[in-house]
Amino acid sequence: MTAATHSTLFPQVPETPDAVLDGLDPEQREVALALHGPVCVLAGAGTGKTRAITHRIAYGVRAGILQPATVLAVTFTNRAAGEMRGRLRQLGATGVQARTFHSAALRQLQYFWPKAVGGELPRLLERKVQLVAEAAARCELRLDRNELRDVTSEIEWAKVTQTVPADYPAAVAKTQRDAPRDPAVLSQIYSTYEQLKRDRSVIDFEDVLLLTVGILQDRSDIAEHVRGQYQHFVVDEYQDVSPLQQRLLDLWVGDRDDLCVVGDASQTIYSFTGATPDHLLNFRTRHPGATVVKLVRDYRSTPQVVHLANGLLSQAHGKAADHRLELVSQRDKGPEPVYAEYSDEPTEAEGTARLIRDLVAAGVPAGEIAVLYRVNSQSEVYEQALADAGVPYQLRGAERFFERAEVREAGTALRGAARAGGNDSLLDGAEDLAAQVRAVLSTKGWTSRPPAGSGAVRDRWESLAALVRLAEDFETAKPGATLTDLVRELDERAAAQHAPTVQGVTLASLHSAKGLEWDAVFLVGLTEGMMPIAYAKTDEQVEEERRLMYVGITRARVHLSLSWALSRSPGGRASRRPTRFLNGLRPGSTASGARSGAGGVGGIDRGTGRSAVGRTPAVERKPRSPVRCRVCGRTLTDAGEMKLMRCEECPSDMDEALYGRLYDWRAAQAALLGQPDFCVFTEKTLMAIAEAVPSTAGELVVIAGVGNRKLSRFGTDVLAICAGEAMDGESEEGADET
Repeated sequence: MTAATHSTLFPQVPETPDAVLDGLDPEQREVALALHGPVCVLAGAGTGKTRAITHRIAYGVRAGILQPATVLAVTFTNRAAGEMRGRLRQLGATGVQARTFHSAALRQLQYFWPKAVGGELPRLLERKVQLVAEAAARCELRLDRNELRDVTSEIEWAKVTQTVPADYPAAVAKTQRDAPRDPAVLSQIYSTYEQLKRDRSVIDFEDVLLLTVGILQDRSDIAEHVRGQYQHFVVDEYQDVSPLQQRLLDLWVGDRDDLCVVGDASQTIYSFTGATPDHLLNFRTRHPGATVVKLVRDYRSTPQVVHLANGLLSQAHGKAADHRLELVSQRDKGPEPVYAEYSDEPTEAEGTARLIRDLVAAGVPAGEIAVLYRVNSQSEVYEQALADAGVPYQLRGAERFFERAEVREAGTALRGAARAGGNDSLLDGAEDLAAQVRAVLSTKGWTSRPPAGSGAVRDRWESLAALVRLAEDFETAKPGATLTDLVRELDERAAAQHAPTVQGVTLASLHSAKGLEWDAVFLVGLTEGMMPIAYAKTDEQVEEERRLMYVGITRARVHLSLSWALSRSPGGRASRRPTRFLNGLRPGSTASGARSGAGGVGGIDRGTGRSAVGRTPAVERKPRSPVRCRVCGRTLTDAGEMKLMRCEECPSDMDEALYGRLYDWRAAQAALLGQPDFCVFTEKTLMAIAEAVPSTAGELVVIAGVGNRKLSRFGTDVLAICAGEAMDGESEEGADET
């Protein structure tokens, strides 16, 4: 039983409600059947979370339990919402609303504004940068394009965290956030921006959420109208909700509990935008009676890729790490991850391009290959290396290097300096080519030391620094080269990379790769200072960098390469070190201390029923350590081996007679419950029981596939069979609890 990773272009709509459940694994099926009460789905990378929740909605609609028009499914991108609508349509569940938070809120705001406020809704400001620039000017500040982008992002962060202008400086200090400008100055710009919007009767996208929240809080009649319309809510990527989005969701739901959330705290990589996994991690606290289902069967990646991903998170710390999921690959074995150390960055790029060319020659489509890096400025050397190797490529989430505004501006300045020659005072005292380039680019924002923090200013500096490094390398390769020679080289590089490359290898930052997957992934530039990034100072920031690398690893289906360079340029001092995140994972390295436990056991915990004030919270299952072979001690990642608690090749001491009795008992139980045999225990679990011959509940519960729930239902029977007692196969439990 597998979760499909690819489907036909026009799949056949399931004929019956039960047919909607066909092909779901046991945990996905539990999600689909959990149609009442609060439900929390903890879904690891590649475990089919979208499949599970769309089948849940479709089953409820097709079975007549949910009315399509009363279901609202929300996610974070238009692409994800469109995919959800497409899947629901293929399952025969038309009429369900699948929208982004902003889209759903805007629709409600447009409908209720005349009643709640009067008149027409103010015009929506598509891009706020121009108004931010005017606000800055009124504060006697002139910001360049990149500074404007950073200041705009700060205003957006403040609004989604519900921070008013006066409180912004304190919020920055409390969160240890790297502000692009003095917080007091930013507070002034923020306040002026808000006043300009009021003066011109316009609203921005964050206002859409804020105003919807305000109306629902102030007008109970409108809130009840919305709650009457939408009675069942599903939230995807719940680890990415901001405090403002959570407040809106609370108002939508009201005092009801028909809410299903889906997420993975280990994929929280957008905290700089206000996203927080706290709402996901605290869901059981807020909803004591919640059903919690863990999806850990990874259908995307091979056991080798999954083993590395699990190992990376085993060294994580913090609240999100306490709830990490131990993935279990459902795929056949594949190649081991490749670790490659290079002398310098150009050599790393050339080596990566050669490996990619070999994969393409071996039949892997170029479109199924990705090169992922930490910052966009790293793309240039890979663009050039792939172009030199004759491998087509495409950039995702960023402009091509030579099309970036700062690179074009730098090219213009260098071209002007080259024409002026010795008549340009900027070049006075600059004896060599690299010094001349540094002098020219210093007028465009380049400095010898990088700016603090992240954002557009840092991205701009990285692009200019890449040009400085290129000049240094060019001079090393061609002693005596002039500024004119360098400009000609830049023009040739830019022209060579303008050819269409739609079907090529994807070049992308790790952030922009979220939600995507490829047959082969190359993670490059994995050195200290880049991964984790140099400005990740606090423990929380470093752990987010670890999660970012985890996202990169889990994008790979089969082939995974991880590489780093010991120096920046050829002949440079080999002073760089591979990322600390690979300590204990790459060959020849020492572990920095792995965690002994994880919350990664798949399954379902139904809690105590519907949440209510005063209801006793359910006792959560204790985290289990990684499963190891009881014969040789090797860590197990294969699902079948984990069930057996031993390697397939290790000798078995199974009691054949006991296995036969368990097999017959299982068949009788399944018939009584009206469910397939595997819903009682899988064959591998029966084999594991027959091998272990447990005599106590404690010995039985630790066998993979048993757990507390099945121990309470079937433990007495199983232990009696193991003790040699005869059983008639009957049980007093009801089928509705399977």
